[in-house]
Amino acid sequence: MRFLQSFASALLLAAAGTAQAASSWGFDDATVSITAKKGSDGAVKEKLSQKSPLSTPLSLGSTDALKIILTAKESGKGKRPHQAFVVLKEQDSGLEAPFPMTVKDNGKAVVNINQKEIPVQLLVSTKPLQASIVIGSFGASQGLNAPVFNVQITNDASLPPPSYEKPVRYGKKPEIHHIFKADPRSPPKVISLFFVLAVLATVPALFVGWVILGANVNHLPKALSTAPVSHALFLGSIVAMEFVFFLYYTTWNLFQVLPVIGVVGAVTVLSGTKALGEVQSRRLAGER
Repeated sequence: MRFLQSFASALLLAAAGTAQAASSWGFDDATVSITAKKGSDGAVKEKLSQKSPLSTPLSLGSTDALKIILTAKESGKGKRPHQAFVVLKEQDSGLEAPFPMTVKDNGKAVVNINQKEIPVQLLVSTKPLQASIVIGSFGASQGLNAPVFNVQITNDASLPPPSYEKPVRYGKKPEIHHIFKADPRSPPKVISLFFVLAVLATVPALFVGWVILGANVNHLPKALSTAPVSHALFLGSIVAMEFVFFLYYTTWNLFQVLPVIGVVGAVTVLSGTKALGEVQSRRLAGER
């Protein structure tokens, strides 16, 4: 009785294993061909097997076209899977590039690959790329991922080889040293001295002009007694404004000068209004 139970269990396990083995995806009638450009020889065509890859790598030139044709099957019957790809893999880094196959309802599938469609990260590989066929779909059927051949990328000697720069990653970077623009330099001293003397020469020219035009300084005591603060602030603000310009020329920058100019300018306007108003009142009174 125990023997019969053990035998029945073994039969059930064998049947389950057989059903599982049969319920899987595969392919048949698969070929790979490499066609060179028109007018040149070197066409290659090989049969593919999901059990053993080709022993010799294929060569794909810059103008060649690689074409794979197969029939996808589920449990031995031609059928259209949900996904069918040819995957090229760089064996050292593990980088992969999938190429989807065009599949019909009866399982007939085809894909064409050339160098323009292959990522540059794979084109720069010095070793052959591993080509695998990946087939899978919904349901309980086991998918397929089978290496079928290797392909060596051959670049055109007359063209520059493809180049690849690694993408920028987050991490420690070299220290950045900022180089600022040099501060503006003063003009030559000879030119500065010339213009200083030209400005200073206007002072005696002013007094000479007053003498020629008959300037009257007899009203100075009356003006100072009538509006002493206004006249003092007005003349002082003019001198202060010139001193601010001197500091700007020698040491100060624009941000230091602007607030001071604002204050001195306000004093000049307020005091000048009263001071010049006092002068106008004397002019209207006939005092010249």
